[in-house]
Order: sequence, then C-alpha cells, then structure tokens
Amino acid sequence: MAKGFKKTKMLTDTPFHYCPGCTHGIAHRLTAEVLEEIGAEGNCVGVAPVGCAVFAYNYFNCDMQEAAHGRAPAVATGIKRVHPDKIVFSYQGDGDLASIGMAETVHAAARGENITVIFINNSIYGMTGGQMAPTTLEGQKATTCQAGRIPELNGNPVNVAEMLAQLKGPSYIARVGLFDLKHVMEAKRAIRKAFDMQINKKGFAMVEILSTCPTNWGLNPIDALEWSKNEATKTFPLGVFKDITKEEE
Repeated sequence: MAKGFKKTKMLTDTPFHYCPGCTHGIAHRLTAEVLEEIGAEGNCVGVAPVGCAVFAYNYFNCDMQEAAHGRAPAVATGIKRVHPDKIVFSYQGDGDLASIGMAETVHAAARGENITVIFINNSIYGMTGGQMAPTTLEGQKATTCQAGRIPELNGNPVNVAEMLAQLKGPSYIARVGLFDLKHVMEAKRAIRKAFDMQINKKGFAMVEILSTCPTNWGLNPIDALEWSKNEATKTFPLGVFKDITKEEE
C-alpha cells in the first residue's frame, strides 16, 4: 500500500505532551516541515522556552538549547553570533516572550538580530494554571481576573506584532492563525518567509501564531478553534505587519 502521509524528519518520534486540542503540535509540525524544506538538517539550532513548550527540545530533531524564562532571544543571539552559518530559531509562548522576556524580545528585534522567532499566542498562561497573560483579551476570564480582564484595572492586551513592526531592525513580522486548513497553510508560508529572511541575512523575523488552550479556556477543541477565529482576531488581527522585501521592491 502506498504511504499517503510521511512525518517530517525534523521531528523526533517522541509523542507530544500537549493537552488535547492544543495547537502547539500543529505549530511544531509546520516549523519542522519548513526546516526540512530549507535543508536545515544538521545545520540548525533551536532555543526552547519555559512554559507549555518547555520540552520542545524533545520534539525537534536538531540541536536544541533550553533558555531561562524569557531569555530565548538573548540565547539565540549568542548562538547566531558564534555560529552565523547556522539556522537559529526560538520557539516561545506569550508569557515567555511578551512578559518576562519582553525586554529581550524588543532589543533583539531593535538590533535586527538575524534570528527567527516563532511566537505562540494563546492569550493565557497555560502551563501554570490559566493566569492572565499580557495577551489575555479584554473581558476574557482567567484565574487571576475571574471577572474578565478590565483594562482600567489590569491594563490592555499587548499587541506584540504591531509594536515590533514599528522598529527599524525587524525584516519580517506577521500574525497567523491555525483555525482551519486554509489558515494552517498560510501559517506555513509565513514561517517559511521568516526563515528565508534569516537565510538571506535580512535580520530579525517573527511569526506570531494564534493558538488555542482548550483546557484553560474551558472549551472543547472545536469551540476553542472557533473562539480563536472569531474572538481572538478582534484584538489580534491577522496579517503581515512588516516585510522589508516589499519595501525594497
């Protein structure tokens, strides 16, 4: 019988530990597929975060470095500067990247470090029990804002992609979703573009991926996808916020 599906060789055979319906697994696969397509096997270093993806080093079939909470862009910067010929990426959640690691993120972007950042935005702290994150939506409930996020009390959600796009250093900033097949394929194209920027030495590139957290949202997997598509995109619209290759045309 002909084999109709083949796992990318840039993922190991280790089963994912993520909750049912979590789209971290899809994001992992898309990233790994792109790494295989660009020929990064044996020439790639990933940086794992603290958070739900803390065990990413078990899943990507390449050299991986664990970073202290929020410091992945700084660690990736060091790796890339020492090994400029390597493909270097960080894989981070919204707590890691947009809270404790915000300074590292902003300054790596401002410097135009030639790295690729995969940013998973599920608008909540998944691993630690569902606390409010920098990306929690207005009115969205969490264990630390049980009446829903109130801007006057809790501040506003942080739109990372739009913020970084204002800096001179980044080469490519995009936000994508994983709601359905169409958006999954768009997400893969954005991830490929981000890695192509690094290959062509264009500088810092980040893809923000709207992901689901059915467990902490209190939704089943299907409803979580719908909520991400219909509600999360109101605060975090999809699109390309910076692409210097378009500016150069």
